[in-house]
Amino acid sequence: MKKIIFMFSLAALTLTSCGTKKKIAELEKQNKECQDLLNSTTVKLNLCLTEKESLNQQNDYLKKNNSDLISNVGNMTTLTKQGAQNIEKALETIKEKDLKITRMQDALTKKDSVTLALVTSLKSSVGISDPDINVNVEKGVVFISIADKLLFKSGSYVVSDRAKEVLAKVAKVINDKPTFECMVEGHTDNVPFTGNGILIDNWDLSVKRSTAIVRVLTKDLGVKPSQLIAAGRGEFIPLVENNTAENRAANRRTRIVILPKIDEFYDMIEKEMKK
Repeated sequence: MKKIIFMFSLAALTLTSCGTKKKIAELEKQNKECQDLLNSTTVKLNLCLTEKESLNQQNDYLKKNNSDLISNVGNMTTLTKQGAQNIEKALETIKEKDLKITRMQDALTKKDSVTLALVTSLKSSVGISDPDINVNVEKGVVFISIADKLLFKSGSYVVSDRAKEVLAKVAKVINDKPTFECMVEGHTDNVPFTGNGILIDNWDLSVKRSTAIVRVLTKDLGVKPSQLIAAGRGEFIPLVENNTAENRAANRRTRIVILPKIDEFYDMIEKEMKK
């Protein structure tokens, strides 16, 4: 009987021991799985911490960059406003200058119109068809050039009767422009003047011829002396070379320069500028 009991006890112990080993193996397996899961989770956690640190740095950078951008936007707004104001002022200045230029051009156009009207008036009233009388415009100034053979005898400064007929027509135009000035210029060729005890040279002769015409215009034809200027240019401003008799004849001339008063011209411009 004791033997049977011993046998049952041994069998039970053996069975209990096998169950315990199996349990331990299962627990060890579960422990390994948990350890592997823990290791994997730790690795992922460390990666997350690294990414978090990087994201924090990026966030700090973005915050700073955003602050700088806001500051720059403020500065740009200020600069843009200032730039717009400067551009507006520049455009206003350009507009004013364009307006001034336009008004000056209008004044010059009016001056040119006055000059053209004066030339037309001269040509119609003087009745100039003689090739020895020429009316032209140079740089806005009207010139009447009269050959000396219509005015004087050779070497003389006594005005001829035929010259007085021409000068009477010129005087009419001058008298119609009481604010204008007229310069009477005497010109000679380069042939030396022999002299007559009164005149010294060609320059002297050119001046004497100029003053002779001025006297006819004022004393005989009613031109105001204050409108006239007498000038002698001698042989020094020839039209052509003094190398032929024909050219020398062309250079012997009296030129009447009709000059609108400069102050009137400036007044004309100022009036245009004030409009």
